[in-house]
Amino acid sequence: MTYFFETYGCQMNSAESAALELVLAERGWEKAAGPETTDLVLLNTCSVRGTAEKRALGRLAHYGAKKKRPAGKPFTLIVAGCMASRLGEKLKEKFPAVDAVMGTDARSRFPLILEAAERGEKADFSGDETPAFSFSASHLESGAFRSFVPIMHGCNNYCSYCVVPLVRGREISRSSYSIKAELALLAEKGVREITLLGQNVNSYRFESTAFPGLLRLTARAVEGTSIEWVRFLSANPGDLSEESIGVMAENRCFCRHLHLPLQHGSNRVLGAMKRRYTAESYLDLVEKLRRAMPDLSLSADLMVGFPGETEAELAELFALMEKVRFSYAYMYYYNPREGTAAWDMDGRIPETVKKERLARVIVLQRKHTLQLLQARVGKEDRVLVESVSRKNADELLGRTERDEMAVFAGERGLIGNFERVRLCSLNGITFRAVRRPAAEPPAN
Repeated sequence: MTYFFETYGCQMNSAESAALELVLAERGWEKAAGPETTDLVLLNTCSVRGTAEKRALGRLAHYGAKKKRPAGKPFTLIVAGCMASRLGEKLKEKFPAVDAVMGTDARSRFPLILEAAERGEKADFSGDETPAFSFSASHLESGAFRSFVPIMHGCNNYCSYCVVPLVRGREISRSSYSIKAELALLAEKGVREITLLGQNVNSYRFESTAFPGLLRLTARAVEGTSIEWVRFLSANPGDLSEESIGVMAENRCFCRHLHLPLQHGSNRVLGAMKRRYTAESYLDLVEKLRRAMPDLSLSADLMVGFPGETEAELAELFALMEKVRFSYAYMYYYNPREGTAAWDMDGRIPETVKKERLARVIVLQRKHTLQLLQARVGKEDRVLVESVSRKNADELLGRTERDEMAVFAGERGLIGNFERVRLCSLNGITFRAVRRPAAEPPAN
């Protein structure tokens, strides 16, 4: 039998889809090239923004219409992920073609859903106990040389705009023994890079091991193995300790890039968002990071148009951006999410104003990105070769540890390997580079 997945949203969803695919592979299922003739379709959904849910609902309507066509092949339709957690059985009421709804806590039901599908039936969970979240043993996609490693799930922060705690629940940290076992498995498979994942990754705590201890454990586990680069997402600025910074600085397996969500530069807005830091403490953290790792690049999440935001407060965000100079940022305007504290907050900003403010943030960030990349032209660096370039089959695309992209001439067999390159010029925000022969000494 065959399956087809559509995965939306964050890296955690990607990791969880990979874990579900391993379950299918163990049962002898094969991945279909597309949804046209498959036996099972799974939509792994996101609820962070309304646009993500609208897209998934549109796809459900598409598959619902497809199941009504008598000439079509019968297939099982599953909705998984955060939207499944948020809307639950209401999805089946609106879309009768849905065979199973599987929230983030209900992955233990997946084998039962598959058993029913193999018999040509629907899984029946009437009288079933409330499922509890559990971590998968592995999240490696077949043939991949990079892998996500979830280390914790959920969030206790309850930022006023964020739906994540409502759909993923409170924080649960994964056993350090299980993480170590997965790292050993990934090294055995020849994986070159891993990313530790969590909604609030640096609040990890299992028994006596907190996040700095887990970073040390990870550094020891990957030493001498195929895994040379380690990243982690997403770090809350209010929880990133000096001890964690020290562990990163001391161990070169940790990439010199960090995604450090900011959201805003105004203390009043940060307070209304229920973020547990100020603009000043964020800048202090950036200073500590760059003092410990001068070659570190930073990226961020930036939100405009939060209820009550004034032009003066937007100017505070611009000022903070000028001080930090992020290498890139995920920029968006406030999107109300039902159930959050900000849902009925006074001072809603009109859509036209939010879009205009966002446009100005994008212009400033693009200026910073270009300036920082231009300063890197002429440098040499190491890249992990990711793929063949989409624009030229004779070129390869690689990524630096600073999360910069470089394209250069090379053969397909280099994919999954580390190469040294010289960054020669820029094409947009991608470097044009040349490989440095192994025998050539490094540039001074």
